[in-house]
Amino acid sequence: MAYKDEQLHEEKVFKDPVHRYVHVRDRVIWDLIGTREFQRLRRIKQLGTSFLTFHGAEHSRLNHSLGVYEIVRRVLVNFADRPNWNHEERLLCLCAALLHDLGHGPFSHSFEKVFKLDHEEFTKAIILGDTEVNKVLKKVSKDFPQKVADVINKTYEDKLVVSLISSQIDADRMDYLQRDAYFTGVSYGHFDMERILRVMRPYEDQVVVKESGMHAVEDYIMSRYQMYWQVYFHPVTRSAEVILTKILHRAKALYEEGGYSFQMEPTHFISLFEEKVSLKDYIQLDEAVVLYYFQMWADEKDPILKDLAYRFVNRRLFKYVEFNPNLQMKEWMELHQLFIDIGLDPDYYLVVDSSSDLPYDFYRPGEEEERLPIHLFMPNKELRELSRQSEIVEAISGKKRTDHKLYYPRDVILQLPDDSQEKKRILALLHHSE
Repeated sequence: MAYKDEQLHEEKVFKDPVHRYVHVRDRVIWDLIGTREFQRLRRIKQLGTSFLTFHGAEHSRLNHSLGVYEIVRRVLVNFADRPNWNHEERLLCLCAALLHDLGHGPFSHSFEKVFKLDHEEFTKAIILGDTEVNKVLKKVSKDFPQKVADVINKTYEDKLVVSLISSQIDADRMDYLQRDAYFTGVSYGHFDMERILRVMRPYEDQVVVKESGMHAVEDYIMSRYQMYWQVYFHPVTRSAEVILTKILHRAKALYEEGGYSFQMEPTHFISLFEEKVSLKDYIQLDEAVVLYYFQMWADEKDPILKDLAYRFVNRRLFKYVEFNPNLQMKEWMELHQLFIDIGLDPDYYLVVDSSSDLPYDFYRPGEEEERLPIHLFMPNKELRELSRQSEIVEAISGKKRTDHKLYYPRDVILQLPDDSQEKKRILALLHHSE
């Protein structure tokens, strides 16, 4: 029997708090789960710094990856006898689902911004490079690693396969909304996934939903909207991200200055500081490594690095006020100077952070991020774009919501002498923003 068709002697199951069980019967999937690159995802949190806001948010990228695999596996069981579905793509879909987040680094997006990295590029590099994952995939066929990479990269020729992993209603989103809701303890992320899976249909180059399942999809769209503003963009989580980002910026700046001597050589960061990150360097990075350095940097000689690292490790986060960059730039410039006057570097201690989300969009050809819409399969066998049928979805379609916050160390300001004119003016400006 060919390796791609090989089945385990008995089905393996993972207990899962969201899907109850994750089922594995394919030898290829079992072998991929056992690779060092996939196991590394145990040491990368799914929600980055959210554990400092929601104490239960300690789940990993590995949890989520298994969940996405399980959803795709269930979808394909339902697709088995449907027209328009090519059963030969089954294993490819399962592998792409399992490996889609393989390239995420520690604290994911914050880390990427500072060091100009792209987790999707590293996902591709792990799949195609000299790795255990690549060796497993090559046993299926020589071109199989490239096919998996193409699906994740959204360049695979069969767009129906791509839409299972990446679209406005895909397995990735369906898992993380429910999983993140479960581990943060909120109720916003819950929707009737079983209903959605039952009404999903393969249709030419995309997955569509039977019109009778529209209300379950509405619930899913609103769930996503609520999760972004109540969990993913939570201002306390963003405060932790601001401090994390500034720690990394400060360590990089000290290294680049050349004259600073770290008490402990930042060995794991040097390739990042020099922007020469090899695949081997990247795979060795995880959040345990980063947090170890933060512990060490909390005792550094540099007062800024020492303070920021201490704040992150011990959850002494910045406070925040609402900020409108279009109306409050004059106040920000005055605060900038006042922070310099009291000895606080505004580059590290006065930070504007912005978040924005587009909960659902219809197709806008030619735009930078073309968003394929969700289509309903009508009783007359025609397709109808979701927002044309749903008043609820129409109300939020194409509407981008943006939120700006100004972060600062309120504890330091309050420690200034009560008769300090700078203290009075800073508090007055910040109070005006509240």
